[in-house]
Amino acid sequence: MIDVHCHILPGIDDGAQTMEDSLEMARAAVMEGITTIIATPHHKNGRYENPREEILKSCEQLNNRLQKEGIALEILPGQEPAIYGELIEDFDKRELVPLNDTQFLFVELPSSHVPRYTERMLFDLQLKGMIPVIVHPERNREIHENPELLYQLVNKGALAQLTAGSLTGKFGKKLKNFSQDLVSANLVHLIASDAHNVTSRAFNMAAAYEEIKKSFGTDMQYLFMENAELLLEGSNIYKEMPQRVKKKKFLGIF
Repeated sequence: MIDVHCHILPGIDDGAQTMEDSLEMARAAVMEGITTIIATPHHKNGRYENPREEILKSCEQLNNRLQKEGIALEILPGQEPAIYGELIEDFDKRELVPLNDTQFLFVELPSSHVPRYTERMLFDLQLKGMIPVIVHPERNREIHENPELLYQLVNKGALAQLTAGSLTGKFGKKLKNFSQDLVSANLVHLIASDAHNVTSRAFNMAAAYEEIKKSFGTDMQYLFMENAELLLEGSNIYKEMPQRVKKKKFLGIF
């Protein structure tokens, strides 16, 4: 199993605070069946700045420690940049870190709204050969109130990543139901943990995939797993779910 969104690097954001925390998270990940994690520390979100060189250095140090401890887990570099005015400029300066140095780049929206310049900025990223991946859109208040906003962004080339805990009900029943609606409407393409620790923000990946299997069938479960593998390789991922998976009518989109 591959987890493409995780705050496992020690001491650089609100995830693992020490190397021991990172090792504890790594052991928990392996217990869930995770073999590969893309480390995605926050960047330019108003609290943390984690440029490329710091992330690469931290990944190397953690991988070395995992090998020494005999923990069968690989850490690959990534980043979770907030959307901000100079994002394109910083991309040109190679300060941003695409996921495993592929064409996929995370973009985090504010929790309360979708900035007016979002569509243009995601388009500009695509002009530079990148595929923007909107992280945890189910937790954005404006998207929750008006999912047509996410539909328009996805329709114009963006992808979206759903948090495992949202699917399993860790953030409440309303968010769980909305997450399932997004899956049903083909508006999310990846499932990831967004894990920060082993308690309040744990992995929940195995449980999320079981939830997908129960609600949508094995085909959908495997497709989400395959999309994570394709992302890791830098290959095109599936934007449409299998046609035989019945779609629910979703707030006027279908």
